[in-house]
Amino acid sequence: MTLADPSLTMPRATAPTEAKPLVGTRDPRLDFFRGIAMFIILIAHVPGNWLTLWIPARFGFSDATETFVFCSGMASAIAFGRAFRDQGLAMGTTRVSFRIWQVYWAHIGLFFAIACAMVSLNALFPDGRDYVGQLNLYPFFKDPQTNLLGLMTLTYVPNYFDILPMYLVILAMMPLMIALARIHLGLAALASITLWLSANILGWNFPAEPWSERGWFFNPLGWQLIFFTGFAFMSGWIPAPPVDRRLFWGAVTIIVITLPFAYFRLYNTFPVFLEWRRDWSFLFQKTDFGILRYVHFLATAYVAWVLAGPKGANIRPSGRTEVLARIWQKLLAVIMKVGQQSLAVFIGSMFLARLMGALLDQVGRTALSMLWVNALGFALIVAVAYGAGWFKSQPWKKKA
Repeated sequence: MTLADPSLTMPRATAPTEAKPLVGTRDPRLDFFRGIAMFIILIAHVPGNWLTLWIPARFGFSDATETFVFCSGMASAIAFGRAFRDQGLAMGTTRVSFRIWQVYWAHIGLFFAIACAMVSLNALFPDGRDYVGQLNLYPFFKDPQTNLLGLMTLTYVPNYFDILPMYLVILAMMPLMIALARIHLGLAALASITLWLSANILGWNFPAEPWSERGWFFNPLGWQLIFFTGFAFMSGWIPAPPVDRRLFWGAVTIIVITLPFAYFRLYNTFPVFLEWRRDWSFLFQKTDFGILRYVHFLATAYVAWVLAGPKGANIRPSGRTEVLARIWQKLLAVIMKVGQQSLAVFIGSMFLARLMGALLDQVGRTALSMLWVNALGFALIVAVAYGAGWFKSQPWKKKA
């Protein structure tokens, strides 16, 4: 990627064009950045993983979660937009309901798979780390009758299992947002902003467990703002921003200014930044999606969008030596495959991350073990992506 894009040398912003729906077209940048986010999410969920010191979350308010949710909004516009446009609101809602059904059972299956794995690890290593306690699953096993009902009704949502429930609620909001947008785009925008304010100012959230007042760690009422921002861009509700030198360097400035307030080595070294974080933490808190997370993500997304070039031209393997071009082309295909199969990869990575943490507990956390354990995890989620793609192609319907 390079800043040599001629459009960056323009003295003034290009005039924004009329918003046109993009639903039905697959943008390679979407798969690329979503694939990168999936690798980062795997790294972030491995306990005691040294690579977490170098993920984007350490250097800014936003992280791979924002990328995942934003890209999910864009992907949803592609996946469901045509059904709403061509077959009406009722059939579009039916299409979304089917996806909600799939994600719901993926969430339930993931919980039981990880719970069984943690019980098995405790039995296998009785003198080692308490893996059940590590995920705070003892309350579930102590009162399974109550908590099983809570699990099925999403009123019991342990912290490690909170992203998919958030996604479920946001998906359920989609038909309403589309209906409002058909009346006036301003109504959809007003509804999204109102929900975000209800979470950040009024403290609205969903109950996460029957025995306390703790809410969901990822509050859907707050996080829907970034989802529907991506949805709006891909649906053509919001025109793409102009490629402009001033906007680009303005976004870079936001990223740089954020660094001392977000990077732990800097704010722990300079007390003024640490004090600011303590006094203004509500601006970048993760649960309700603080406003500075939104601003930081939009800045980083704009920079990445410009660097990627028109239709992802700078991502493609052009302009390199033949050998490097071939290597990058193969690597790019893998990254995009992971991005295309994000649900299967996400479920696989959340499960694998716990096993990778247990593996590191046994082999020790050295530079070498970190290298090969993370490489093994990457290989496994790539295998999940290609396996999911193979099953979705329905090879049993093809002629021999």
